[in-house]
Amino acid sequence: MLPRAETYGELIRDFRWDIPERLNMAAQVCDDWAARTPDRVAIIDMTGGTARRISYGRLRQMADGLAHELAVRGVKRGDRVGVLRSQSPWTAAAHIACWKLGAISIPLFKLFGVEALITRLDDAGVELVVADPDGTEGLTEWLKGAGRQSLVPESCDLSDARFETADTGSEDPAVLIYTSGTTGAPKGALHAHRVLMGHLPGVEVSHDFLGQGGDCLWTPADWAWIGGLFDVLMPGLALGVPVVAARMDKFTVAECQRIVDVAGVKNVFFPPTALRMLKAEDAAISGLRSVASGGEPLGAEMLDWGRRAFGLQINEFYGQTECNMVASSCGTLFNPKPGCLGKPAPGFDIAVLDGDGTPFDGEGDIAIRKGAASMMLEYWNRPDETAEKFFGDWMLTGDRGTWDGDFLRFVGREDDVITSAGYRIGPSEIEDGLLKHPAVATVGVVGKPDALRTEIVKAYVVLKPGVEPGEALAKELQDYAKERVAKHSYPREIAFLDALPMTVTGKVIRKELKARAMRESEET
Repeated sequence: MLPRAETYGELIRDFRWDIPERLNMAAQVCDDWAARTPDRVAIIDMTGGTARRISYGRLRQMADGLAHELAVRGVKRGDRVGVLRSQSPWTAAAHIACWKLGAISIPLFKLFGVEALITRLDDAGVELVVADPDGTEGLTEWLKGAGRQSLVPESCDLSDARFETADTGSEDPAVLIYTSGTTGAPKGALHAHRVLMGHLPGVEVSHDFLGQGGDCLWTPADWAWIGGLFDVLMPGLALGVPVVAARMDKFTVAECQRIVDVAGVKNVFFPPTALRMLKAEDAAISGLRSVASGGEPLGAEMLDWGRRAFGLQINEFYGQTECNMVASSCGTLFNPKPGCLGKPAPGFDIAVLDGDGTPFDGEGDIAIRKGAASMMLEYWNRPDETAEKFFGDWMLTGDRGTWDGDFLRFVGREDDVITSAGYRIGPSEIEDGLLKHPAVATVGVVGKPDALRTEIVKAYVVLKPGVEPGEALAKELQDYAKERVAKHSYPREIAFLDALPMTVTGKVIRKELKARAMRESEET
């Protein structure tokens, strides 16, 4: 854990990475605690409506039993195993079991459409998926392939037989997390066992030194994304802070308050959309010690509301799948600057680069110096795109920013990513899906400003000759996209155009479509 400090400058000055050569995350988040204090609470399971406490000893028993079953089914070191599950103790056990084997776990979102799920599984070369009992349509389709298996861990026998955790190095691959497909097909960011240690400093300061007596951590964000998995679940387990598992099919203020009250939640990671929904109902939630948020700048109005609603400062943080928790606010040590993403987290060297790749004080490309502990090893099987992600000693985030004193101010995105309800959504995958519909000639997808979700996905569609536009066809295309991409990223609005703005090489000029969407938003 981070040492307490009087000033943030003091904390940064005194911080040093201490990453052991031999490291396995299964030991970090489960085995070590189970050996020392097996009765300590690891997870508070709210998935059944009541609070059921899962100890580290029990979690290790679950993970060991699942690891034995995976080994029987042929999983070995280096194999990729999909984890297609919602929040639950078994979801945590599934990742831990993979790491015990030296295998690579792949978190997968249950709202993925058929094609979106199969694309990721096939790209990673997965042969076995650990799934929820109800599964998904995509999993059903994928299992039709030869040799493919699914495993529901709830059906595994629990035993006292220990599974010896693999001797892995800190640089050995452990988890493959797919990006949102912001440019082209989704890419798998391959992370090593050190990735959790890389998250801990930023997670700790974003919760005003997480790990204080009585702390209890929760997020409504799905554990299938790096924000839920490595900003909440695994850091909480590593620090000995109980983590709440609770499924929310639809976020409501009443259910949020119930979870906080029943589970005794003290620390929450709220995506910006959740905060806006709370603010819309002027919902004050009491009893919290810290609230963190990330994904986009909140602004002065939201920060002021947060002080009134929670009685504390909302700490904003910044990162991405390829290198996460690189900057953060910390209310116990400094006041925020609205529009800024905080200050560099302990252990991270952030720069704003000019056109030549030189750090400077103007507006430029936000970059992270190589060697950061939470930085990916590579994009899975994509050497060219891995090379493009780096420039000299720096990893390029694809975001634009500038310095405001020692605060990092976010300016905008270089890519066409859509930020909607806390999710980062890439337009290319949605466009590819819609283009398979027999009525669609071409399509351009952009984000349209939205007061609640930040942006909604909007598709501008050119139909094939002889096809008539209309509301029925628009609904058909929306349903088509839901089945093939993901239910959270389907186009909430569809407009039919005679032609799209194109470059001379035939690429859609999304910038012009984005401007059109912004005008539409201003006119409503």
